[in-house]
This record gives sequence, structure tokens and C-alpha cells, in this order.
Amino acid sequence: MQIEKKDIRALSKEQLRDFFVANGDQAFRGNQVYEWLWSKGAHSFEDMTNVAKSTRAMLEANFVINHIKVDTMQRSTDGTVKNAVRLHDGLIVESVLIPTNTRTTACVSSQVGCSLDCNFCATARLKRMRNLNPDEIYDQVIAIDKESRLYYNHPLSNIVFMGMGEPLMNYPNVMKAIEKITSPEGLGMSPKRITVSTSGVSKMIMKMADDEVKFKLAVSLHSAIEEVRNEIMPFTKSFPLTELREALQYWYKKTKSKITYEYVVWKGINDSKEAIDALVKFCKHVPCKVNLIEYNPIDDGEFQQASPEVIDNYIRALEQNDIVAKVRRSRGKDIDAACGQLANKEG
Repeated sequence: MQIEKKDIRALSKEQLRDFFVANGDQAFRGNQVYEWLWSKGAHSFEDMTNVAKSTRAMLEANFVINHIKVDTMQRSTDGTVKNAVRLHDGLIVESVLIPTNTRTTACVSSQVGCSLDCNFCATARLKRMRNLNPDEIYDQVIAIDKESRLYYNHPLSNIVFMGMGEPLMNYPNVMKAIEKITSPEGLGMSPKRITVSTSGVSKMIMKMADDEVKFKLAVSLHSAIEEVRNEIMPFTKSFPLTELREALQYWYKKTKSKITYEYVVWKGINDSKEAIDALVKFCKHVPCKVNLIEYNPIDDGEFQQASPEVIDNYIRALEQNDIVAKVRRSRGKDIDAACGQLANKEG
């Protein structure tokens, strides 16, 4: 019976060093291979050109590198790039490159499918099949960084965890991926250029605050009226607004980092004066800004884009209360570049 080989990127640098010592080699070889795996993004052991052939053969006999593969890539007329990413077990996730005049943003996935049940989201129609490993998240970023350099002549500037899945339901792996992305031995990106978006998992927001993370936090709010929020995002019955508010106040107290609220306005759902007043009131609990997002309909159902006049009413009410608000236009419409539903933002 053939034993399944372990993915070498599941090993820490120390474990790699120990492996080489245990196999009669020197510890520094572990550092060398680790650099190939992370900084240089090697797809195979054969890529490791300064490692002896016999050593590469030993690695081949013991390990695999379960690298992602960009299965299909689509480019929108507005410059947005959507990747369908095939994982080692054949499952597919999406990642998106969103360019603006000054930067490029990667929207990456953290789960195959999603464990939540937001009624407006295309990904929620897929059951959660599994969490992504740290290397699978990291590989999405590397692929988009290469595309950014190829198409826009500069490295990736920002990352948003707003693709498929709820990042805080895959917390350990997301944190390990961010550690690699921000490490000098990985991409060396500043954590301040990374935003993790959650649908409002209160206890995990508090855990992030306790863990003293340095990246930014976004919350997909969509309504500050409990009944409406529960209707469009049924899982939030387990995370009521009072609990979310307390978690966000705790977050700000610990991190001094403003929260971004992601907020889609739908016709007949949250386009009333009552909905606007509720959002303004909720925003006053903790320093924040609001991104009002243009919706990409996923069918002809109940969720339809609100009128421009309603968006203007939201902007006016928020600004009158000294709350920063921006409208995020939908990106990549011609290729349906919806990572989850909210990848149409500019980061």
C-alpha cells in the first residue's frame, strides 16, 4: 500500500531543519528549501536549482508540493482579472485582481464554498466543502502578485479576505497565511495593507483583538436593524447586533484600528429612512467608515440594486454625522468577477 506523501509546506522551518539533520544532512539545508518554498514560490523540487540532485530526489521521495493551479483566467474590460483556482484535490475557488489608478488589490478566498447562509451571496449556495490550507491562501496571493507585475508593472499593493468563505471560520489557517504573507521570508507585505472581512462572528473578532493582529478589519453589515439583518443573513441570529457592537468596541479599545462597514443597499430591503437612521446610530458606537457597495444581482430574485437616490440619501446622512462614506462601484461585470458577492470592491 502506497503511503500518501505529506505536503512539505505544512512543515515549519525548524521541522525542515530537523528533517535534514535526521537524514544525515546539515540543518542549513532546511533554510535553503524553506526559502525556495516561500520566498521563491517553487512549484516543484526540480525548481530548487542550488540544491543537489540527490537531495531533491530525497525530497521527492518523502514529500509533495500541493501547489494551486490557475485553471482559467478572465480579464474584464475594466482591467479586473478573475482566477478560477484549482486545488490539489480538484476543488475550485476564485480569486480576483482589482486594479485602480494607484494600486492593485487581491481578493482571496479562505474556504471552498461557505459555512454561512447569506441569502444574497452566490458562494452561500455552495455548501462548505473544506477550509483552505495556509499555503493555498498564500498561493492565491502569489499568483495575483505575478499578474499585477505582468499587466500593471508593479507588485501587488493590497490584499482583502473577501472571497469565498468566512475567514474567521478558518481562523488558524488564515492567521498562518497572513504570517507568511507579512514575513520577510515570504512576501514581506505590511499587515496594514491587509483587510480581513467578516460577516460578524463576534467571539472571533474579540479573539483577533486579544491576539493583537495588525491588519485591518471589515464587517459585512448590510443592516443595523436586527430583524432585517437576520432575514438577509440568517446565521446572524447567533451573533446579535448588541454582541457585535460590544465585540467591535473591544476591538477598537485593544487595537485603536477603525472598522470598515461593508454595506450593500437593496431595493425594498434596506432603502428606507429607518434603515439609514439605524446605520448612522450603529456607526456612532465605534470609529469607522462605510463602504456602500453596488450590488451584482445573482438572479432575478428579491435582491436588486437600490436607486442612486437612495445611495445619495445614505451618503448625505452619514456625512452629516461626520462618518466617512464611499460608494464602491461593481468591478468586472462582464466576467461576473464576484468573489463571494463582495469582490466588486476596490480594496
